[in-house]
Order: sequence, then structure tokens, then C-alpha cells
Amino acid sequence: MKVSLVDSRISFYSGHNLLDTPPQNSKRVYVTLTGLPLSFDLRWPFHKSTSGADFWVLHADIHLENSARLHAPVAVNLSATVREVMPSLKPNDVEGPVINSLRKEVDRRQVEFLKSGKLVPVHFSSRHYDFKRHKWVFGKARDEDITLMIERKVYWQTRLVGGPVWIGDPTEALYVETSTVHILELARKLADQELITLEAEWGSANASLMAQAERFDADMRRAVTDLESKHAFERKTSTVDL
Repeated sequence: MKVSLVDSRISFYSGHNLLDTPPQNSKRVYVTLTGLPLSFDLRWPFHKSTSGADFWVLHADIHLENSARLHAPVAVNLSATVREVMPSLKPNDVEGPVINSLRKEVDRRQVEFLKSGKLVPVHFSSRHYDFKRHKWVFGKARDEDITLMIERKVYWQTRLVGGPVWIGDPTEALYVETSTVHILELARKLADQELITLEAEWGSANASLMAQAERFDADMRRAVTDLESKHAFERKTSTVDL
């Protein structure tokens, strides 16, 4: 699977207190808007393509958490044109956009998770970047959708890894086209409902949230079924065309 990455113009974590960030080797769970818990194994650094083409490559693996080791290996391809406008290819500059570009493709059901990792190539475009406003755009989400994403993130991170959970992660705000301040405002409402305990940018799941396992599991099963059905249909259609 090949992904084209486009211009970010500024350091992704610019202006963010890096003391709030989790250790680089700690697993972070990111949830799609459809309810799939994912983790990303980004194998830094970007390296120049050895095929003779003028682009840089970052190998990665998207893991579908809470599954039978299903995953999707990917190659993120960065063109020379875009490279010229990137501040750098270091994680602090490109990690968030890379994760969200891949997460968006999962939300769009363009990524298939398999045990073998054998995938049909998918070509990503620069549609996630607004060149007029010089900003990444992954789609504006409603407050209710953002709130549900926060609930799912805290639940799955706690269940799969443990807490506390970094709710103020700028990658999350970038994905739903809002600010970390607004993300935390919505998280405070969950704290008011006693679903989570919020301290600064970090949230811990309360028993009342973890007791909703059936709901979160159902959301994931439904999203997996939709994803598998879409790819099964495409394989069937491809066979008929042959």
C-alpha cells in the first residue's frame, strides 16, 4: 500500500508542551470515527527510494487492536516536491499527519486487515491538505462524534494498554479539525458525567465507562463487518470482470 504525504509547513508539535507527550516507545491507541481501535508502528526514518524514483519512503504497519493479529503493512511515499516544503522528515514534524492520513483511509474502508498482510495497493493523494489555507484537513467532526471518539479512545487504551490516556494529543485534534483546547473541553463534560477522571491533558477511565464494554465491542464488530464486506464485494467484482 502506498501513501502520498503532503505539506505540513510547520512543525506538527509546534507550540505544544512536549513534556506532556508520552514516551516514544509507549503504545498509543487511535480510534477511527467508525469505532476501530488502531495502533501504528512507524519505522523511522524516511529514506530515499531505492527504485530510482524521486521520493522518500516510510515503512509502517497498522495494527487492528483487539483482533486476531490482523494488520496492514504500508509504505508512505513522500514526493520530492512536497519534501521541499516540509520543515523536516522528523517525527515531530510529520508523525501526526502520517497517522491521520492512514487512519482516514481506514475510516474510508480503503485498508484491508489480514493476518498475512497481503494487500491490494492503494494510492493516496494530497486531498488531506488545503494548500490555500496551508493546513491539514481530514474532515470537520461534530461535537457528539468527537465526544464518542474520546470515550472510545479512553476505553480501548485503558483496556488494551492501561492508563492514563493522553487526551490532549494534537494528532486527535488534527483528525477532527479542532483544537486540543476544545477536545479537553469535551473531555471535561465526560468527567462531569463521572465517566472519566481528567487531570490536565490526561484522562483515566472510571468504572462506569469500562462497564460499557458491550457497546464499544459492538461498535468495533459493526465497523469490521462493514470493512470486510466492502473488500469481499470488491474481490467478487474483480473476479467477475476477469
